[in-house]
Amino acid sequence: FGAALALVAGVGIASAQEADLQASIDELAGAIDIAWLLIAGVLVLFMQAGFGLVEAGFIRSKNVTNILMKNVLDLSFGALGYWAIGWGLAYGTTEFIDIRFFGGGSFFFSPDSGADYAGFFFQFAFAATAATIVSGAVAERTRFGAYLAYTFVITAVIYPIVTHWAWGDGFLSAYASDIQFGDNGFIDFAGSSVVHSVGGWAALVAAVMIGPRRGKFNADGSVNALPGHSMPLGFLGVMILWIGWYGFNAGSTLGLSGGFADLAARVAVTTTLAAGAGAASAMFISWARSGRSDLSLTLNGVLGGLVGITAGTATVEPWAAVIIGLVAGAIIVYGVAFLEALRIDDPVGAVPVHLFNGIWGTLAVGLFTAQDFLGPNYGES
Repeated sequence: FGAALALVAGVGIASAQEADLQASIDELAGAIDIAWLLIAGVLVLFMQAGFGLVEAGFIRSKNVTNILMKNVLDLSFGALGYWAIGWGLAYGTTEFIDIRFFGGGSFFFSPDSGADYAGFFFQFAFAATAATIVSGAVAERTRFGAYLAYTFVITAVIYPIVTHWAWGDGFLSAYASDIQFGDNGFIDFAGSSVVHSVGGWAALVAAVMIGPRRGKFNADGSVNALPGHSMPLGFLGVMILWIGWYGFNAGSTLGLSGGFADLAARVAVTTTLAAGAGAASAMFISWARSGRSDLSLTLNGVLGGLVGITAGTATVEPWAAVIIGLVAGAIIVYGVAFLEALRIDDPVGAVPVHLFNGIWGTLAVGLFTAQDFLGPNYGES
């Protein structure tokens, strides 16, 4: 009888120890996921330095201070707007006119756990990126006060509403409680549409409304080059953006536990291949058109490839990432020429990079997504 009691007691102790061990493992996994989000968010925020250097290098020296001031205020005003309004519109749950059009609740950010803090930080970094896209397209000719108003509105209202549609509980979302759009919802893993196309559309509208810089176009429609003052700054900025994009794309796994570490690694590979292919494509096409390679187009080819792969980076195979990047590089070269033909002045190429390639990246999901890669993020439908 004593032996039986000892055996039962031993089993109970072992079960308790096993439960404690599992709890410790779960706690560690949660901590790793939060750390991953924080690291990825820092990388995405560091992209603001890249944007600032690209824009500073691609414009004339007399306007550098102005463009850098706008970049730092994108972050500053954006942080306040996203805290007060944006997070609630993006990830709240209130329904509007029987469709999930925008969220509600959690205004002025009322977190429930440490994970919410990490999520807020990561998602704010994305919001700031969407806002910064416009500054390059309207560089050298935008009133300071008008720009401040714009950056607050896009960070606090416009971008969060689109985020709710696609990534919150909105009517397009693949992450909604009940998917309403197709079998898997709208697939845009890291934001070709949600971030880059939104910022790109705003950039296009702003560039058209404001008009070109003085001296950019002649009366006969011919184009005058207004070269940037420092290509080394532009180069360094693009390299920073390329590095930061790993936080943007791989960080969009939102964690490493539960098999997401392998997914993050694959995302890093497809991101790299698309960026390289975009640069190669833009360089060769510009060389064929003009008889010489063009550094600014090649650098924008890197960015175009990165934007193009952002939507499908988790669902396409490496060979498809190369094709997406090659097409993206071509879009850069011909997109710049197309805007100039329409007499639209975009000093840094923000519209071809973010809008045209944002559209291409979204369409590429449907063309190249591998069925086997739809899980675990999007189910198996």
